[in-house]
Amino acid sequence: MKTVRELKEEGFYSIPDEQGVYTVSYTKGPVFLKESIGGHFKGKDSSVPIEKLEDNWVLNEEIIYIGQAGGNGSQATLRKRLKQYIQFGCGKPVGHWGGRYIWQLKDSDELIISWQVTENDPYTVESEMIEKFKAKHGKRPFANLTK
Repeated sequence: MKTVRELKEEGFYSIPDEQGVYTVSYTKGPVFLKESIGGHFKGKDSSVPIEKLEDNWVLNEEIIYIGQAGGNGSQATLRKRLKQYIQFGCGKPVGHWGGRYIWQLKDSDELIISWQVTENDPYTVESEMIEKFKAKHGKRPFANLTK
């Protein structure tokens, strides 16, 4: 478990180079930025109206995104996927469009990233985690957009 700031400063070598799942947590009340600090992947701005962010926010829950690396035929690893995710949050045009709402949170450097290597297909584990979240809260985590 590391903050976005720690990963930016220390690099990504503490993250396993294996398949798995990860979560992004935020322990503060949300303060949303008008514009995303995220990259413009394929020239597309990742910013959305603040009202949309407010509608997606899940009260009384720290987990704001659940993601996966590998599985479903993908060769991605936790290290590679999380590096892409944070690079996107640094404004780079990399292919990590999923979970983009987190980059409209003030203090996104304080987000907490946790990961777990999985023996089972990470795609399946991620889906199960999201379904449990939905059963508890009635909707997906804040930045897990419908597919």
